[in-house]
Amino acid sequence: MIPFLLTVHVLVCIALIVIVLLQAGKGAEAGASFGAGASQTVFGASGGRSFMSKMTTFAAFLFMLTSLSLAYLYGKPGSDSLMPDQVQPVQTQQQQSAE
Repeated sequence: MIPFLLTVHVLVCIALIVIVLLQAGKGAEAGASFGAGASQTVFGASGGRSFMSKMTTFAAFLFMLTSLSLAYLYGKPGSDSLMPDQVQPVQTQQQQSAE
């Protein structure tokens, strides 16, 4: 389960980066610099949601979901760990000489 979630998480991360980088800026139109930016108010002050905006929202949702799922699965007791269950205490020279 965890390797599958890790794979999906990495793919969603890459997709989210690509989607964000492909989007145009808010005032990227050529007409915006000449005062024609008010023509975009047909859909209201915030403008219409484009396909890329919806894709960003969906990718961000998947990213959050996989992040929380991985955090939950790795936080469970008995999950894979690099540390052994029983760690031997280190004996100092004073403890060795006392024995």
